[in-house]
This record gives sequence, structure tokens and C-alpha cells, in this order.
Amino acid sequence: MQTIDIPVKVLPHGDGIALPKFETAEAAGADLRAAISEPVTLAPGARALIPTGICMALPAGYEAQVRPRSGLAYRHGITVLNSPGTIDADYRGEVSVLLINHGTEPFTVERGHRFAQMVIAPVTQGRMQVVTSLNETERGAGGYGSTGTI
Repeated sequence: MQTIDIPVKVLPHGDGIALPKFETAEAAGADLRAAISEPVTLAPGARALIPTGICMALPAGYEAQVRPRSGLAYRHGITVLNSPGTIDADYRGEVSVLLINHGTEPFTVERGHRFAQMVIAPVTQGRMQVVTSLNETERGAGGYGSTGTI
């Protein structure tokens, strides 16, 4: 497994909050924690932007993908609205996560709670080139269920 160094700046409201951490030796995602001063309660169907209290400088050629935590999604219907969210290597603002409650009960996020996860991944940029035709494939232009329903 490859490891890279990521400079992280802790903002004042992030003091005392643990940095993103891989909870097991082979975990792909580092848990993000809520850097909020007061609890945030999400009613069913509600969404909120939850700050982490950190900014970071990803190396060129990498992104951070923000994803839901499976346990929160399963037990409470809590997920990341724009999942996976992308943090670009040139972004230097605070890492915040847009949560939504798809569950049937209100859900409260408390300061320091692990509420999302972040996966660091390499990025490939493609150069778009205008052409007059594309090579043919068996699938062709079929989409949205064109290969079957099950």
C-alpha cells in the first residue's frame, strides 16, 4: 500500500479534534470528524454542511474522495449528498461535508463524531479531442438499462 504525506492546517474551531485517521491497517478511507461548536440535528430529508476544521494540501496528481460511512448509512440513512465529493489538489479551503438524512428519524451530529470518510486517490486527466466519429462497440449508444435489468 502506498503512503503519501499530506500537509494539514488545523483551523481554530478544529482544535482538539483528531485528524483524519485510517482506523485499521488496510482501511482505504480515513474517518473525518465534525468540528462543530454545537450539535447539528438533521431531520428526515434535511441536509447540512458539516465542517472538519482542517485545510490540506494534496500533492499534484491526487484527489480526496469524500464518502459516507457505511454504518451511518445502514443504521440511520445518513449519507454524503454529492457522494463521492471530490477535493482537488489545488483546493486550500476547509474540508466540509454535505450530509443528508434519508432516514425516518432525526439524527444528531456531535462535535468530534466520525461522520464521513475520505479516500486519497491518484487522478488521471484526459485531453478531449474533437473527432467526426467514434469506434463502434457492441453496446453502442445504449444506456440506462440497455444491457438488462438484472
